Amino acid sequence: MQKLTFLTCIGTRPEIIKMAPVHKALQSLGHRALVIHTGQHEAIAHELYRFFDMPPDIVIDLQRKSSSLAHLTAALSDGLEAAMQNLQPDIILVQGDTTSAFIGALIGYYHNVPVAHVEAGLRTHQRDPFPEEKNRELIGRLARWHFPPTEQASSNLLAERIPAERIFEVGNTVIDAALWTRERLQRRTSESRQAIPAAARAFLGDYPHHQLILVTAHRRENWGEPIRQIARAVGTLLSEHPDTIALWPVHPNPDVRQDVEDAFRQMPQPVRDRICLTAPLEYPALIEVLARCHFTLTDSGGIQEEASAFAKPVLIARNSTERQELVDAGGARLVGTDAEQILLHAGRLLNDEISYRNMQVEHSPFGDGKSAQRIAAILSSTACGVLVDA
Repeated sequence: MQKLTFLTCIGTRPEIIKMAPVHKALQSLGHRALVIHTGQHEAIAHELYRFFDMPPDIVIDLQRKSSSLAHLTAALSDGLEAAMQNLQPDIILVQGDTTSAFIGALIGYYHNVPVAHVEAGLRTHQRDPFPEEKNRELIGRLARWHFPPTEQASSNLLAERIPAERIFEVGNTVIDAALWTRERLQRRTSESRQAIPAAARAFLGDYPHHQLILVTAHRRENWGEPIRQIARAVGTLLSEHPDTIALWPVHPNPDVRQDVEDAFRQMPQPVRDRICLTAPLEYPALIEVLARCHFTLTDSGGIQEEASAFAKPVLIARNSTERQELVDAGGARLVGTDAEQILLHAGRLLNDEISYRNMQVEHSPFGDGKSAQRIAAILSSTACGVLVDA
């Protein structure tokens, strides 16, 4: 088997998590696996790289001068162009639907370097999520290997006339990462105890027998009044269920945090006491909390997937999802940000044991924990022919 050089372009928290198993699988087969960090989640990225023992080979200094997508696109293009000249990879790996994934695929195309797209084929067939929906559509036009996680994602690609021989349904590497992390935390009990930040750990210790709800909201379309609606719904839910607590890792955007804090400030003190607002959790802490929680209310695509690995019901604070498979399997419900809908479905999960059990999926529709091994094996066995043709 020819030993190849793979360059993984990643820069956000979900990308690092989902590509870490692929990185390890390629290395285990003897390939040279390089990482370029595109710098979009700089504050939390490097701890993740350390956790997964995956130090970046190149770090792009984005020097963001504005929050515009055009500026980000230009900065990433310049950084990735320089990296391509320096590293000369055989294959580019991108994941998901971020701007770094799209620009990585585009720069690979410019250099005639074939692109492998991990988690390909997700679609809402709407404008939202913006700009992610368009990013993943465009990557689909540039990639040589498409690794959809599910049958639905494969069907989406076929409907867009991607050749069937370029599509490999492998499951989602997020399940690989979640199961690997949970197993590691179970083996290393001291690491497990330290995973959750001290304040949140103390909060959970004060309510050992309460039912825990994990809440996250970060998508741009939910900023402002939608997040305030979610916060008010959580407050009402806790006032109606005194045996329930909520842990909410708040998005670092100061306007988002202000909206959440303002909403909770208007609630009675006994309710506020049972809400813990914390900074975004590092990945091991998130897995620990997911494994412990009763259910999660979230607009995060990654958490929808990760929760399914532990049979935790998901209430999706969005009007559509590109992960419809979990909804179809009964493990998730779309509730949007309407307080009445949130209260209706969350109340059922807290009050009705049968409803709760019906939302505990026996097997995650997103994978079995072996997706990265499949990806590495497919790339190893097919790359030589592709590189000759290129």
